[in-house]
Amino acid sequence: MRPYPPIADHGVIGDLQTAALVSSDGVIDWFCAPRFDSPSLFAALLDPDRGGHFAITVDGADVTTRQLYLADTAVLITRFLTPDGVGEVVDFMPVDRPETATDRHRLVRAMRVTRGRVRFSLACRPRFDYGRASHLLTLRDGAAHFAGPGIDAHLRTAGPVALERDGDDVRAVVELAQGQRAAVVLTVCAAGGEPPPPPTVDGILAEFEATRAFWYRWIRRSRYRGRWQETVHRSAITLKLLTYAPTGAPVAALTAGLPEQVGGERNWDYRYTWIRDASLSLRALFGLGFAEEAHAFRHWLGGRLREGRTVTGEPLQIMYRVDGDPHLTEETLDHLAGYRGSAPVRIGNGAADQLQLDIYGEAVHALARTDDLAHFMGYDGWRGLAGVLDWLAENWDRPDEGIWETRGGRQDFTYSRLMCWAAFDRGIRVATELARPADLTAWTTARDTILRQIMERGWNEGRKAFVQHYDTDVLDASLLLMPTVGFLTPRDPRWLSTLDAMDAELVSDSLVYRYDPAASPDGLRGSEGTFSLCSFLYVDALAHAGRHDQARYAFDKMLTYANHVGLFAEEIGPTGEQLGNFPQAFTHLALITAALALDEESDRAQR
Repeated sequence: MRPYPPIADHGVIGDLQTAALVSSDGVIDWFCAPRFDSPSLFAALLDPDRGGHFAITVDGADVTTRQLYLADTAVLITRFLTPDGVGEVVDFMPVDRPETATDRHRLVRAMRVTRGRVRFSLACRPRFDYGRASHLLTLRDGAAHFAGPGIDAHLRTAGPVALERDGDDVRAVVELAQGQRAAVVLTVCAAGGEPPPPPTVDGILAEFEATRAFWYRWIRRSRYRGRWQETVHRSAITLKLLTYAPTGAPVAALTAGLPEQVGGERNWDYRYTWIRDASLSLRALFGLGFAEEAHAFRHWLGGRLREGRTVTGEPLQIMYRVDGDPHLTEETLDHLAGYRGSAPVRIGNGAADQLQLDIYGEAVHALARTDDLAHFMGYDGWRGLAGVLDWLAENWDRPDEGIWETRGGRQDFTYSRLMCWAAFDRGIRVATELARPADLTAWTTARDTILRQIMERGWNEGRKAFVQHYDTDVLDASLLLMPTVGFLTPRDPRWLSTLDAMDAELVSDSLVYRYDPAASPDGLRGSEGTFSLCSFLYVDALAHAGRHDQARYAFDKMLTYANHVGLFAEEIGPTGEQLGNFPQAFTHLALITAALALDEESDRAQR
């Protein structure tokens, strides 16, 4: 049985409707189809024995592997350096009309040898429906057909690849000399779909060129010219890979069930669209010039408001499937061992029906941009948004579960109140500037009442800081967004005092914890690592507070925790390992905004 690789030991390939993880030794150990939130075909990352994988490796004790992206693309290259030669596996997923939803997706894996001779070992072992369903293998004329429940997987070859049956799976040994090439293509489609035509080496080379050209064209739209161009562009490509193109909805992460603490129970399914995460990504996308992606999400979000389909009966819920379906029933996969024994493995997400009032602030900020609101939303859209603010005026003063989705009971979370204030503040500004009909009296009353409440109850005089909720003195890194939404200026004395308190309690060698679960129980056993989103928000806050040198040092140190291809998971563990679902959109969008803030402050200092 193959051991568990480190979570960070992967690159990502995708076609903007789904994606796969490829380990640094050439194993695809996570892939769901036809969408991000579909059942898995390969999930060895959660159970090497039952999860399934698709490996192209080079065996031997003296084999060294290196993995890299082709610059400014999502084409992944895994290199094998052996005593007899140097070989490469080039992995990509062709991007073809991504805005049109399809059940057909292709994983292309091309082998080539650049020096000497290399012997590749191939093993394709799909396990459908998270390993819960069996499949039927047909091996004929050098092609394999895996028939699963409602889904087919066809493995076709090009070049000197001879597939052999291995039970209900297939394997092959491919020996190539310098200059030789071979390839395999796994096509996933609905059961009974038309089988793919046999690939050719030349045809695959043409698809490689087309895929590379797609990513080159896309990244050229970036207007970022700052100091961290390679790093920022890799984060932008990662956000693009995590976005479901037919609807414009980004998922929070590619995976489900990867632990925040190895062996612990904090193992969640992040393959859905969080209103908060996606709304905050707009700042990063607009900042880089990717307006098309930002507008696509705004249309998706506007659709959720118009439809009003929620499991809670409220105007919005905290997360949806990428197609807007609000039903995310949580279940556990008890047959899977979990990453390094981290159980239970969960799919679906039971937090979907939680009350988290902060999402209304993020949603209003995403939708209500004065520069294009009249064109983007129209009168009917404005009425819908105004209706949400009318509802919020009657409902903002309620305890909720808060941004971190704690399962320890509702509280009067300061961050939730902060974002309700932001919703009213932005709504009032837009209604006034664009002369839109609104109950400005009610909205203004709510906005001002919230401000006074936060200043009186969210501020803890003993700590000289704003705290997590009104009945605690615990600090919370979500409040790093306080200056960003305009509640306080970045150099307000109370804010600087809060930043100092966070630095003393939540920051460890420039890494930032969300909060202290021991001091503020969240209803779950175990601990967690530092939260990479918060570490980058900390950089942003330091930069705007005028602490440029400290911000730059924290940013540079944070970048050392990226994996070998520049990707981040959700958290950093106590020995520097990446933890949680991977790669995480929240982390990468915060990296982008931190880089933009540092560039802005550096440029200002030089003027």
